[in-house]
Amino acid sequence: MLAAVFFILLFAAVPIALVLALSAAFYMATSGNSVLFASYTQQLFSSIENYGLLAIPLFMLAGELMNEGGLTRRLINMARILVGGFRGGMAYINLVANMMMAAIMGSAASQIAIMSRAMVPEMEKEGYSRPFASAITAAGGLLSPIIPPSMLFVLFGVLAQVPIADMFIAGIIPGLILSFLFFITIALLGLVHEYPRGRWLSFAEAWQALLMGLPALGIPVLIIGGILTGAVTPTESAALASLGALLVGRFIYKEFSFSQLPEVLKRTALNSGMVIILISAAGVFGWVLVYEHIPQNAAAWIVQQTSDPFIFLLMVIAALLLVGMVLDGIAALILVVPILLPVAQTEFGISAYQFGVVVCLTLVMGLLTPPVGAGLFISSAMTGESPMRVFKALIPFLLMTLLTLVLLSWQPQLVLLLLP
Repeated sequence: MLAAVFFILLFAAVPIALVLALSAAFYMATSGNSVLFASYTQQLFSSIENYGLLAIPLFMLAGELMNEGGLTRRLINMARILVGGFRGGMAYINLVANMMMAAIMGSAASQIAIMSRAMVPEMEKEGYSRPFASAITAAGGLLSPIIPPSMLFVLFGVLAQVPIADMFIAGIIPGLILSFLFFITIALLGLVHEYPRGRWLSFAEAWQALLMGLPALGIPVLIIGGILTGAVTPTESAALASLGALLVGRFIYKEFSFSQLPEVLKRTALNSGMVIILISAAGVFGWVLVYEHIPQNAAAWIVQQTSDPFIFLLMVIAALLLVGMVLDGIAALILVVPILLPVAQTEFGISAYQFGVVVCLTLVMGLLTPPVGAGLFISSAMTGESPMRVFKALIPFLLMTLLTLVLLSWQPQLVLLLLP
């Protein structure tokens, strides 16, 4: 009955947070267990009583301040110095800028929205088709869950009870691998479609772009450097990044006014509030699943199918690709981790870090795949292009993402190498 209520509400287009909360409430009300039902509100709040979750609104605030303060545009200009002269130069610039933004935003959906507004019109001016420009920008959002900081890594660290800073470190090499494969994809597509050849900046232009971009580049350096050196926690680094973005935008670039701050804080509160409510509701639903012994039953079934850790992770990827098509990544993560992580660790000896990186990247692919595909529709809304045309142009990048997932599942050291 719980499953029936869940799917009825889901396909009735009820917001996913309400689907989870109402399904859990229905189960508790019909179970006849008065103690269980009396604990409902307690579980709602206990799901979000974690210091690490404070990093989510702070990283969102840093991204909003960077966009409003002109820091995003300076990072894009810095990317021109590195890759602007290659064939398909604007596509490379888009990808490098997305790598820089991934080290700040932490949220794939937010990154896709901001970079679509910034990059797609510029690429169209230089002769790129709108579907391809939209696709490469959306594909750049796939870097957000694995290049630190990552909102999903913060949440996974809370759920798996592993250090969030170590989760960030685990994502560095996978993020570089995925970026490298995206670069190869752009190069091959550029040869086939003869994308416009870019222009290298003159020394004076490059020097100017470098000087103007260094303050903006200091924000991701502050975040990653502070976490890697242990000087600050991920939550503290997010707070410092927000403060740094505010000061740089206001006093160095002079594009941000304190009069804009209430609107920025309002957007941040609304967006992060939706995420926190979703986490709270999914926490209650996950509690019900554990109470019904669903993780234990799933473990018993999976162990009967295979004893190979690599095959197990491939099964997880296949299942989560389907889950990610219909569920929000955060909700799916909260539902999946309590069920599958104990199986991965106890039955197959898989590290929580390897499992977390694979699961987070797989779920974010759901942002770009129909029928739900929130990231796909965000890109479409920002650019005015048909979602299916964007998806068609995205297919080569999604295939490279799948290749990355297979590599990470096959070779755990690609995730664990930098960990202490």
